[in-house]
Amino acid sequence: MPRSLPWVAAALTLVGVPAGLAVTGGNLQAIMTATVAVWLALLMLFVRRWPLTVLIVAVLTVVAWRSSDLIGSGWAWPATAAFAALALAGRLRTAAVAGALTLSYGLVWDAFVERYDSDRVLGQVGGEALWLAAVLAAALAYRSTRRWQDEVAARLEQSLHEQELEALRRRAEERVGIARDLHDVVSHTLAVVGVHLNVALDAFDEEPEEARDALRLAQDVRGRAMSDLKSLVDVLREGNRIETPAAGLEGLAGLTDQVRAAGIEVTVTELGERAEVPAPVATAVYRVVQEALTNTVRHARATRVTVTLDYSPASVTVEVTDDGAGEATSTEGHGIMGMRERVAALGGALTAGAGPAGGFTVRAMIPIAA
Repeated sequence: MPRSLPWVAAALTLVGVPAGLAVTGGNLQAIMTATVAVWLALLMLFVRRWPLTVLIVAVLTVVAWRSSDLIGSGWAWPATAAFAALALAGRLRTAAVAGALTLSYGLVWDAFVERYDSDRVLGQVGGEALWLAAVLAAALAYRSTRRWQDEVAARLEQSLHEQELEALRRRAEERVGIARDLHDVVSHTLAVVGVHLNVALDAFDEEPEEARDALRLAQDVRGRAMSDLKSLVDVLREGNRIETPAAGLEGLAGLTDQVRAAGIEVTVTELGERAEVPAPVATAVYRVVQEALTNTVRHARATRVTVTLDYSPASVTVEVTDDGAGEATSTEGHGIMGMRERVAALGGALTAGAGPAGGFTVRAMIPIAA
């Protein structure tokens, strides 16, 4: 259930109840209309914590006001926000039963106490029944959509976690291989150099030329070993950035497809030449887009998100903008700190905050090393 629901429900009730009573002719006494509107609005402030209790109190209030002729219309619709909130809390059946009982009471009261004609009774109660059914259906659709989006976000996060684990496994395997190669190079070099030094030591006095040849060979072996060691050290340094193949620019299509499956429209715009982007930078771009899209699905309540990638010879700029409610406004929450650290490790910078036209924007600039 959204955190802003109590305030939205209170505002809609405060405005909707007087308006509805005025339209349906139920505004018999302005003071009583205002009183019931304010009371129901205050109840809505607690709907997130006690949805069923609020619904019961709201329905009893409306029934009492209507039975006492303090308002002239409405049995269930003045408590619309309470019905919707209970459905959003996952108790659709309870909300439907409560609505059916309320409308049944209203039907009996209008028919046998007020003795209205059957057309009026069926028209008013039937209209409220249709209104209540539409509200509960809309609440169910919204809840189902949010659950689906949460599942997609969870899958994205799980995918990220699995990719990180795979990257760690690949790093471990690479380092084991490098350690084995280092051991082979060092042990072989020391053994060969040791043999030539022994030859040079034995021939130093009697055959100085042979001793010099042995020392030259030892020097050559040492030189080749140093080149091999330098290559292995370079590989070891790059090994700190080993990632799974999917965590690159080629994986963006699959990533956006997952978000589209959650019902969010995704537009990807690429400017410049992708082929010029080094693998570490491409990986960082992918991670930024992945984390930003995950936040959009899970937190932003957005319907549309735009991903812009601008490749230049000196840097890559990635921008992800959604049209959500701006709920993810923390510049350090929802994984933004991790994104900022990843980008900073490559010498770049990341900003996040409300977009110029609303929603939320994540923007990162990552330099391409010369």
